[in-house]
Amino acid sequence: MSTQTEPPPQSMNSAQDSGAPEATTPSPSTRAAIEALLMTADRPIKAQAIIDPINLLESSDDPITPQSLDIAIDALNVDYSASGRSFRIERVAAGYRIMTLSDYAPVVAAMHRSRAGTRLTRTQLETLSIIAYRQPVTRAELENIRGVACGDIVRALMDRQLVKITGRAEVLGRPMLYGTTPKFLDTFGLANLKDLPKPEEVLNTQEQ
Repeated sequence: MSTQTEPPPQSMNSAQDSGAPEATTPSPSTRAAIEALLMTADRPIKAQAIIDPINLLESSDDPITPQSLDIAIDALNVDYSASGRSFRIERVAAGYRIMTLSDYAPVVAAMHRSRAGTRLTRTQLETLSIIAYRQPVTRAELENIRGVACGDIVRALMDRQLVKITGRAEVLGRPMLYGTTPKFLDTFGLANLKDLPKPEEVLNTQEQ
């Protein structure tokens, strides 16, 4: 499980919002199967990767669909909230994942203090932030913003699979362009890059 860093969305049921035909609520056994798949995953699972094995094994005239999957996940989250569980199911990196609530972040962090040596350094975090907000970006642009050489830092971020080469710039020399990876979204609990906090929000947090 990962720790949730953002407030939970109100609902993940897109079928009702879009005006599509209302999907039926999956049975308790189907909801339990969805929960089992998510419980055993160490990364976000895409909707189809949940739907396919359930429909393959369960003989039913009403197979689960992306819409009914959202309904099932909403129902599971209601159950978790009603029973005071410390986790819920969230959309992360274009998939679903069980994540602990932000209220429990301190105790989870305490358990993982032994991993402190694997945390990003300040310079790595600064460089990663520039890549996240400015991508696709060249190394020269990174170094112009930071004022120091960034080659070793970019390589370290690539080794951690947080940054990848996304192509080459259409300028003289065609330098490589860098961007973030799905693991970056997963690590920071983001569904997509639109969920990145606005730069002014980050500055306000640092000033408080």
